[in-house]
Amino acid sequence: MSDANPKNEETKNAMDGSKPAHPTYRQGKNVIAVASGKGGVGKTWFSITLSHALARQGKKVLLFDGDLGLANIDVQLGLMPKRDLNDVIRGRLGLDKVIQRFEGGGFDIIAGRSGQASLSALPSQRLTMLRDQILDVANQYDVVILDLGAGVDRTVRMLSACAARTLLVTTDEPTSLTDGYAFIKLGSAAGMSKNVGIVVNQATSQTEGEKTYKTLLKACENFLRLTPPLIGMVRHDRKVKETIRHQKPILIRSPDADAAMDVEKIADIIASDLSKRRKKAAQSA
Repeated sequence: MSDANPKNEETKNAMDGSKPAHPTYRQGKNVIAVASGKGGVGKTWFSITLSHALARQGKKVLLFDGDLGLANIDVQLGLMPKRDLNDVIRGRLGLDKVIQRFEGGGFDIIAGRSGQASLSALPSQRLTMLRDQILDVANQYDVVILDLGAGVDRTVRMLSACAARTLLVTTDEPTSLTDGYAFIKLGSAAGMSKNVGIVVNQATSQTEGEKTYKTLLKACENFLRLTPPLIGMVRHDRKVKETIRHQKPILIRSPDADAAMDVEKIADIIASDLSKRRKKAAQSA
């Protein structure tokens, strides 16, 4: 009988540069990654609002700023964290020691560090260690939201792979759709295609939002033979910019706004999905 451990094999591969034919990733059953093919689509705002919406349901939620190098969750929330992810990367503190409570929203955050380009180019071994710390901390929560950096670099792909579900945020802009398709394509090559769902942000109407989704869906079906589901749409809402400018979550400043209610609907879907996963895991245990 082989005593090979997938986690040890993965670390070995990360160290010697080799790649297994079918990579095995540790995965958190309560971890949700939020990604985008390009910046400027409202991914971080969506991550914050989704975390807040889930917390309002009574869930214990952790929001992790995984946009290494361009972190801004703390900025949008008007926080000035004394400790952040940089302390973990440099080995000064464990991940659990940099968790900060956002009392206004009833959830916890792990802040990143803006302007640290070196963090976006972590050696594979350190990235694997960070991923494992995230999954260990996740055991203390009902839901962990990973706000990933825009694009499809190695860091984004690895953190996305450890999530039970990745929400790809896109808009109707051609570059957003093209880069979103690239994200799904690379994820498919890494065996992550079943976990990706689509969120259309800044939709001018229900019809336009569906049109945006169908454009991306058609490309995935024609060229990748994939059918990523539509998780939800968030309507264009001028109150979003207003809340960001005032560094206040929309569910505090404008809880009845269209965009706020749309994210709450998506939170319901995510909560239901996670509940089904937990029941399935319990039955197979």
